[in-house]
Amino acid sequence: MALLAGQSAPGPFTLLRPTRLRAPLVFASPHSGRVYPAEFLAESRLDALAVRRSEDSFVEELFAAAPELGLPLLAATFPRVYCDANREPWELDPNMFDGPLPAWVNSASPRVGAGLGTIARVVASGQPVYRRRLAFSEAEARVQRCWQPYHAALAELIAETRAAFGCCLVIDCHSMPAHPGQPANAPDMVLGDAHGTACATKAVRRVEEQLWGMGYRVRRNDPYAGGYVTRHYGRPREAVHVLQIEIARSLYMDEAAIERLPAMARLQHDLTSMIAALAGMDWSILRA
Repeated sequence: MALLAGQSAPGPFTLLRPTRLRAPLVFASPHSGRVYPAEFLAESRLDALAVRRSEDSFVEELFAAAPELGLPLLAATFPRVYCDANREPWELDPNMFDGPLPAWVNSASPRVGAGLGTIARVVASGQPVYRRRLAFSEAEARVQRCWQPYHAALAELIAETRAAFGCCLVIDCHSMPAHPGQPANAPDMVLGDAHGTACATKAVRRVEEQLWGMGYRVRRNDPYAGGYVTRHYGRPREAVHVLQIEIARSLYMDEAAIERLPAMARLQHDLTSMIAALAGMDWSILRA
């Protein structure tokens, strides 16, 4: 198991910067963190494997070549089930807490209804996480320790990149689980641009063509059009573009055991080739 409970916390994120920034691209992985605080595991009703069902496991490894190719890579170290960086900071389910929540909390979002708010009530498989109700102060502490530093780092990267190049394209990196009964021709990758509102179509097309050229089945916005990061930061009129990429876990990992497959090496090689190609392109088309 890759659980790091009991070890000293490495900080809420890792940020690997290139020696020289080659292009206005930023790679980010908000859901691949797997540092589980010991107190969280102690209060969870799930075993060590079940609690990891919501991870986008090993995604930051798939894009690990970005810094060597001249592009920054930001990755959360905290797990999604503990605090979800791809949600608003205060999407909270009032049924999870032992008292009333502040009036400004968003408790009516569809994500909260599904149990997958900023502090998740269930893991991806639908199993409840906690043995007890939480205090709001616990959620507040997680947002302050995890969510806010991650987004401060992402916002700073976007601002730096835009200042250097006049534009910025964030590739928000995720993985998607297999679903029972899904067709044999299900997509290998889903590109989400919030239905054309978060990223220039030309940029989406460039990524799409790279993946098509490697033989991957690619779909846009179905069933993943992009989460908070895509919709909040994607502002093409301000020369900031965000494209979410979802990668089928079956391409590189054993979903039941949460272990890397030998096939991961090929996928990593292909994504490295894509990153290199994108780093060498002229992105002035993204300027406002």
